[in-house]
Amino acid sequence: MSMFDNMKDKATDAVDSQGDKIGDGVDKAGDFVDEKTGGKYADQIDQGQDRAKDGLDGLDGQDDDIN
Repeated sequence: MSMFDNMKDKATDAVDSQGDKIGDGVDKAGDFVDEKTGGKYADQIDQGQDRAKDGLDGLDGQDDDIN
């Protein structure tokens, strides 16, 4: 197993067990950036948050871990 496969497996396990907390972290990070930019890039930040959560949630091939 390559190093990247090992990292993907660990990330998948983390998302499976802590998906809600990870989703909250993505939301908080986006909100922080939105606040620092004065809301100027709110739409782009929201899209980035959604894409990040979708990407993380899809690691195991199922869309069930992050809301």
